[in-house]
Amino acid sequence: MTDADALREGAVQEPRPASPELPPPSTTPAEDGKVMSLVDHLTELRNRMFKALLAVGVGSVIGFVLSERIIVALAAPAGGKLLNLGPGDAFAITLRVSIVTGIVIAMPILLYQLWAFVAPGLTKKERRSIAPWIPLALLFFAFGVGLAYFVLPYAMAFLYSFATGTFENVPAAGPYFDFVTTLFLGFGIVMEFPIILYALSRVNIVTSTALAASRRYVFLGIVIFATIATPGGDLVSPAVLAGTMYALFEVTLFAIRRSGH
Repeated sequence: MTDADALREGAVQEPRPASPELPPPSTTPAEDGKVMSLVDHLTELRNRMFKALLAVGVGSVIGFVLSERIIVALAAPAGGKLLNLGPGDAFAITLRVSIVTGIVIAMPILLYQLWAFVAPGLTKKERRSIAPWIPLALLFFAFGVGLAYFVLPYAMAFLYSFATGTFENVPAAGPYFDFVTTLFLGFGIVMEFPIILYALSRVNIVTSTALAASRRYVFLGIVIFATIATPGGDLVSPAVLAGTMYALFEVTLFAIRRSGH
C-alpha cells in the first residue's frame, strides 16, 4: 500500500508542461510606421490645417499687394470697365481676389500638407506609387487655372453676344469677379481628379477594367458636373472643361492600365 500511495503522489506531483503563451498583440502595422491614436490623428490634422491656413494667409498678403494688377488683367475680357454698385464692393472684390490669389500661390504647400497627412496611412508600396504624382497635382492645378484664363474671353464674348439692343455690356463688378474667381478655382481644383483616380487605383478601390466598362457613365457624369461647376451660364466654359476632363480621364485610364491595376 505504501508503494502504491507513493506512486499516486508522484503522479499527482508530476509537473504539467507549460502551455505556450500567446504573443502580445502587435501595436505596430506590418510595415514600418507608428500607430497613431485618434487624439494623435486630430492633433496632426490641426497642425496640418494651421500650416495650410498660414500659407494661404501669406499668399493672400502677396495677392493683396498685386491685387490692382490682377484686377486689371481679369477685367480686360469684360472690356476693362466694371460698374461699382456699392461703396464696399471694391474693397470686397480686392479681398476676394487676394484670397483666391493666395490659394493659388499656396497650392504647393497645401498639396504637401495633404500628402503628409495621408501618407502615414499608406503602405510603402502605395507611397512609392503615389508620391511621383504629387508634383503632377500642382502641374494639373496650374493647367486648370491657365485654361480658365484662356476660356474667359470666349465665355464673355459668348455671353455678350446676347446683350444687344436695350442691353449695355457693362457688367457689375461684384457678380463679374464672383464668376471669374469661381471659374478659376473650379477649373484648378477639378483638374486634380486624375490624381484621385490614380491614387484610388493604387489602393485597389478602382480598376482600369471597371473604369473602362463605365466609360459612358463617366462621360455623362463629366458633362453634368462641368455644366454645374461653371458658374457663367455660357456654353464655352462647360464644353472646354468637359472635353479637358474626359481627355485627362482617358490618359489616366491608360496610366492605370499600364501600372497593372
